Amino acid sequence: MLEGKKIIVVMPAYNAELTLEQTYRDIPKGLVDEVLVVDDHSRDKTVEVCRRLGLQVFVHEDNKGYGANQKTCYREALRRGADVVIMLHPDYQYPPRLITAMAGLVVSGMFDIVLGSRILGGMSLKGGMPLYKYISNRFLTLFENIITGAQLSEYHTGYRAFSREVLLRLPLLENSDDFIFDNQILVQAIRFNYRIGELTAPSRYTKESSSISLKRSIVYGLGVIVTALSLLLEKSNLIKFRIFNPNGRKIDLTI
Repeated sequence: MLEGKKIIVVMPAYNAELTLEQTYRDIPKGLVDEVLVVDDHSRDKTVEVCRRLGLQVFVHEDNKGYGANQKTCYREALRRGADVVIMLHPDYQYPPRLITAMAGLVVSGMFDIVLGSRILGGMSLKGGMPLYKYISNRFLTLFENIITGAQLSEYHTGYRAFSREVLLRLPLLENSDDFIFDNQILVQAIRFNYRIGELTAPSRYTKESSSISLKRSIVYGLGVIVTALSLLLEKSNLIKFRIFNPNGRKIDLTI
């Protein structure tokens, strides 16, 4: 608990056998009430590691995709009464000890969403981020800031904290089940005027760090551009999109 608010960490896992335990060990247990893992049909021993550690793990019977994994993460956390949900990748790329600061910024009421930015502080390249990823990150972020009017340092971090209200009110089920979900949820939050804060999250890249292929990266980049342009068309009242429909499909805790 933090100021009487329940804090739940969710870890969307896929083939995280080698790094999940190290990630879990660094989570500040005095603050976090529960840690949930959703395994997206891993081919390694991720589920076995979770059970050995005594973690609550939900297993997809087939590979549904990164976005679908997050949808399950948030639904299960909200069902357990989470006031703040923090998504932490189990690949030990992001520092778990920052959970305290991220949760605090949400609990304080200052922000609805807090991002752990790899760009703030100039630590991304020092942490091993490949140059091509850094360049594409900066280009896509600049493009999105121009379109959305926001001033985020990056839209592509996998380290995020959300208030309960945001996760229940955004039409998250209208979003993709693939990687572009990450981007869509932030653009939705901007569209619906939720407050987004950032803090420096020095990242580390190793061979065990989660990554997508160059082909999938290109598809993701094109999806980012399409999402931003969709917002522009939506705000111009030229075309309406389901992901920006306030009455769109939301997480249903009764299912």
